[in-house]
Amino acid sequence: MPSKNIAQLVLVLLLYSCTSKTSQNSEKVGFDRIAKEYVKLGLTIGRYDGDFVDAYYGPDSLKPTTKAGTVFPKDSFLMKIKELKSALADLAGKTANDTIKDRAGWMTSQLTAFERRVLIFSGESAPFDTESKELFDAVAPVYSESHFQSLIARLDSILPGQGPLPDRFQKMASRFLIPKNKIDTLFKTAIAEARKRTLEHYKMPAQENFQLEYVTDKPWSGYNWYKGNYKSLIQINISQPIFIERAIDLACHEGYPGHHVYNALLEKNLYHDKGWTEISLYPLFSPQSLIAEGSANFGISLAFPGDEQKQFCKNVLMPLAGLDTTGTNAYFEALEIRSELNYARNEVARGLLSNKMSGPEAIRWLTDYCLLTEKGATIYFNFIKKYRSYVINYNYGQDLIKNYIRSKGGTEANPALRWKLFEELLSNQVKASDLLVKTE
Repeated sequence: MPSKNIAQLVLVLLLYSCTSKTSQNSEKVGFDRIAKEYVKLGLTIGRYDGDFVDAYYGPDSLKPTTKAGTVFPKDSFLMKIKELKSALADLAGKTANDTIKDRAGWMTSQLTAFERRVLIFSGESAPFDTESKELFDAVAPVYSESHFQSLIARLDSILPGQGPLPDRFQKMASRFLIPKNKIDTLFKTAIAEARKRTLEHYKMPAQENFQLEYVTDKPWSGYNWYKGNYKSLIQINISQPIFIERAIDLACHEGYPGHHVYNALLEKNLYHDKGWTEISLYPLFSPQSLIAEGSANFGISLAFPGDEQKQFCKNVLMPLAGLDTTGTNAYFEALEIRSELNYARNEVARGLLSNKMSGPEAIRWLTDYCLLTEKGATIYFNFIKKYRSYVINYNYGQDLIKNYIRSKGGTEANPALRWKLFEELLSNQVKASDLLVKTE
């Protein structure tokens, strides 16, 4: 080829490269502008709806500068949501950048949740499955009462004694109740062990840390308030009875490798390392919560696989609590069946939200199938009233995470891969429908 033609080709390639880079930079600037508006919108809604924002660790410049008005501006919020979704669709339709397309898809699902939550806060309801789909990008399976009755029959063969099964379960469980004066010791021991096991697989930011606090009169048993800069406030509700297994459950769920690790990895890998503004806002009623709750529950069996939770309770926690270890095996066998019964909570929420289940009937389901005490059933009844279809995130979310990781070869026989796949889920923008597609 003549040198003149080569020079012309090089010039064309250089011009194309410059144009391409300019276009990519323009797309990134445009996306970041939308991301900032998304964050501003979420924080503004949160001025009216106190449950809307679970965490925020972005710049103060995106926070609202005016106080919330006396009237909830529903129509204004819905219009802004529509505008942002339209802008995302336009940008995603024009770009060849797969990362921008994926981020736009994730943020669009989050905005769909914004819309549904605005309507709920305004007093407008939708069918349970419609609500959960729009809020959490998932529809949980439906189970009949006969399904739970069959599980209860299995449990009946395990529990000793005679009489109503919930009473027999509570009698067994009462032997494994943590004494009030041992709660702090056991939780610190359990969190330390969960943290040690997690750090064997993950390198966390050097300044990551948490504060542990005990509270009363809450509708939940534990909560992680992520504060940003890799720090959390973990609260444990001591108004409710706390049984031995819950020390590990909550240590993993709220701490390691659960909520604390999830938020810290997102902050580091997406917000600080990549500069993705949108991830700095965690809206509680959004697809992000299904991944958060599902992964936090799956994290228990990740950190304590097989019967390791039972063994740690039996060999370490129960002696610290001064509890007799007799009957531990039968108790943990009963707990496995009770975990399957947790889907009954979804049916109670589904029935209440659709006005097909009365309050007394809901309490009956919560006592008969979830094996809660009358007080516990009332507390969870109030939880459902407040958090609605959020309940699917714990059980169905856990199953989605578990099935996805298994489908990729992450079984107990390959723990290193399990931890690797789990870290990928905790470090990226993932929603329930992504897991379903990738599992098929």
